[in-house]
Amino acid sequence: MTSMLSRAPGDAGPPAGHPAVAAADVVKVYGSGDAAVHALRGVSVTFAKGAFTAIMGPSGSGKSTLMHCLAGLDAVTSGRITLGGTEITGLGDRRLTLLRRERVGFVFQSFNLLPMLTAEENILLPLRLAGRRPDRAWFDRVVDVVGLRDRLTHRPGELSGGQQQRVACARALVTRPEVIFADEPTGNLDSRAGAEVLDFLRLSVREMGQTIVMVTHDPVAASYADRVVFLHDGRIVSELAAPTPQTVLDRLKALGG
Repeated sequence: MTSMLSRAPGDAGPPAGHPAVAAADVVKVYGSGDAAVHALRGVSVTFAKGAFTAIMGPSGSGKSTLMHCLAGLDAVTSGRITLGGTEITGLGDRRLTLLRRERVGFVFQSFNLLPMLTAEENILLPLRLAGRRPDRAWFDRVVDVVGLRDRLTHRPGELSGGQQQRVACARALVTRPEVIFADEPTGNLDSRAGAEVLDFLRLSVREMGQTIVMVTHDPVAASYADRVVFLHDGRIVSELAAPTPQTVLDRLKALGG
């Protein structure tokens, strides 16, 4: 099982010496004047290649805003975001769309599968949209690791929630992105299905060098990560290495989360 996710020779990744993704003094303000909301207040943080990082904090702390800015889904008010050494702040819509398509994967709480497509068609959709031929050997590795071999012809309505999220994970990985952003990926799953998805995400980091940045409110989910970054009121206030559910919970309680 572990060998199925080995990165093939010659696969491109971020340039040597660069983090997978980084924020430098990032500020994000919504609105203006008296109605202005300061979601991020000078955030500087780096995310190492081949690491699994969780972002946590109380409601309204800015964790989802930070992830959206890192992924190029939301523009920053000031500061810089770099992805694999490429500064994405200030890129035009077309170049940003191409960058996200070719170098970034996404896993969301809501699965975001197309109901009329089979599991296999949903997994291959990013490649189809990019006009790229699938690497069938890589596709087979990903499918076997997520345990979907006997579900490829099923449509989302015929799959459990956990199976649908595993389809979403496989879709994110099939393009071999430099970084995968996961926003509450287990939020709609029961504990068993959630553990299966988190096991797969962790395995993809350990066995193929994938980089994952995950927003979560769940201390158990965060404990699967190598590192947890804590936000409060739009600022990074703490970090935790080798987290456990209890150490994460203790840190959140100290932040009022």
